[in-house]
Amino acid sequence: MVFHEMGPADGRPVILIHGLFSNAQTNWIKYGHAAKLAAKGRRVIMPDLRAHGQSARSHDKADYPVDILADDNLGLIAQLGLAPGAYDLGGYSLGARTTARMLTRGATPGKAMLAGMGLEGLLDLKNRADFFRRVLEGAGTHEKFSSAWMAEAFLKTTGGDAKALLLLLDCFPAVAREALAGFSMPILVLTGVQDNDNGSARALADAIPHATYAEVPGNHMSSVTQPDMGDALARWF
Repeated sequence: MVFHEMGPADGRPVILIHGLFSNAQTNWIKYGHAAKLAAKGRRVIMPDLRAHGQSARSHDKADYPVDILADDNLGLIAQLGLAPGAYDLGGYSLGARTTARMLTRGATPGKAMLAGMGLEGLLDLKNRADFFRRVLEGAGTHEKFSSAWMAEAFLKTTGGDAKALLLLLDCFPAVAREALAGFSMPILVLTGVQDNDNGSARALADAIPHATYAEVPGNHMSSVTQPDMGDALARWF
């Protein structure tokens, strides 16, 4: 797994995990979000998830066991030697789901962020996984400007590998509602004001004891391109 860094090496680490079909460059670097954190003296660590970006894109199903993304990123924390409470953690969409899985598995950031994610997107993943499976399996056939067509167009811009991503879609376990109630650190639930792709972000914030809810302009795709996103990250972290 390749990861990218920005900011001073001795700054407090913050790990940011990108969304499905995306990569660290697109989610965090391209639109200046990571730079805003680095300017505050943060060491920003941004992995490319398995099957994404510059990381390995295996076509072997054996390389995609359940919860492998949480495994990979928990391994990154261990490899970097980040002590409990001495780093922060957040993600967007699939990155938020991975963050939540990491928290259920014992990750101990000082602060966390779940962005581009709603309650339904953590509790029941079937509808979203089925949507992306249709996107990948029906590539080239989607109605112009439909949601599937837009998702495929985004995949083309990031150079995604459809075969690897199809294997990855079976690796995302749900997060139990009772697990959310056990999250003990401050958590920012951040959403585009027009983003309902993964369900209700406000309901997600209500389900977490120490959550702060915040909105930025845009929908699930466009909010990542807005400077408000980076400003919100800089304020929280």
